[in-house]
Amino acid sequence: MIKLNTDHAFLTEDFNDYQYEVSRIHKMIHEKTGAGNDFLGWVNWAETYDKEEFERMKKVAAKVRNKAEVLLVCGIGGSYLGARAALEAIQGLYSDSKTEVIFIGNTFSSTYHLQVLKHIENKSVVMNVISKSGTTTETAIAFRMFKEFMENKYGKEECRERIIATTDKARGTLKELATIEGYETFVIPDDIGGRYSVITPVGLLPLAIAGVDIDEMMAGYKQAYQDLNSDDILTNQAYRYAIARRMLQNKGYNVEMLVTYEPSLSMTAEWWKQLFGESEGKEGKGILPDSATFSTDLHSLGQFIQEGNKVLYETLLLVEKPMIDGIVPHDEADLDGLNYLEGKSLDWVNKMACQGTLQAHEETGGVPNLMITLPDCSSRTFGYMCYFFFISCAMTCYMLNINPFNQPGVEVYKKNMFHLLGKKGY
Repeated sequence: MIKLNTDHAFLTEDFNDYQYEVSRIHKMIHEKTGAGNDFLGWVNWAETYDKEEFERMKKVAAKVRNKAEVLLVCGIGGSYLGARAALEAIQGLYSDSKTEVIFIGNTFSSTYHLQVLKHIENKSVVMNVISKSGTTTETAIAFRMFKEFMENKYGKEECRERIIATTDKARGTLKELATIEGYETFVIPDDIGGRYSVITPVGLLPLAIAGVDIDEMMAGYKQAYQDLNSDDILTNQAYRYAIARRMLQNKGYNVEMLVTYEPSLSMTAEWWKQLFGESEGKEGKGILPDSATFSTDLHSLGQFIQEGNKVLYETLLLVEKPMIDGIVPHDEADLDGLNYLEGKSLDWVNKMACQGTLQAHEETGGVPNLMITLPDCSSRTFGYMCYFFFISCAMTCYMLNINPFNQPGVEVYKKNMFHLLGKKGY
């Protein structure tokens, strides 16, 4: 379902030279023997996920859709990015879903949260709070604020039907609170980290409430698990992508810009940036993940990409079939000189812009380009894409001899912040 094209990337190394290493790491991933192996639950998740919980999610989602004008999703990092990326990719930026989804708890901004409170004050609200521990500061502050709002609006009794917790199975502050308050709960698996969690209740519950077909999403994930369950670098497109990243870094390219031509995929790029940045950026190693949405960002970044410092390569995330399409209309006066495009598909124009840009950046600018093409933006394709990037990320990180699944560096700012906030012990 996903095609990788490396013909525009100026690669000079032979892929076959990586076969032994890829085979070794492939075995290590699937036998779960490498660094961080206790977070490899996503590898065979398509077969091991809790089917009863999955069906319960769909029932709860249907019930919520009948009562909620707004779903608040309270979480940060992997507890937020995956669901938002999937929602926008699958439904677009202006969905006709009955339930509006608003993401909170991913910032300390007072303006943002108070404007959300104002926006929802006269609407029917359900909240899904997502946290393994329940103590992540951004999420915990927002949850406290919005829980108070909802209890004042509905009372504690009705909030048992309007607040859903996705958290640890047995321990943690949020799990304890959910048990005391009687909230419906769903489980964050112990062996799947946040940035890999969109295919767990972390992502699937809010997506189901928003009307996304999560059966199809999991079917796509399973198909990718089957398609990419091979160490053959001639056929495994995810492993070829991982190898290409290493080849390009070997040539001195330390920045990867994921480029989309669909605004609805901009959050997918943000999700991808967390996946690769948090997994790979350790021990002074890794490629800095960046992103852009063309043609929009060509009017701001295009000059640098074309003629600036050659520190980056582009990975184009392309879509064969758009969600919807239209045509350029005829105008009798033709003052804008666009009648030469009348009757042409807008998606065709977008694809010609892509081809022209690729040619300019590759041939004139000397910028390497990888191309990853999705057939469409369906639920099935998004699920497939998740596994594609998961397995390629694990492979490319293990090729650097680092643990893809920890994030020790993010603890530094938290300690400094807690000290400045006056938290006891810091």
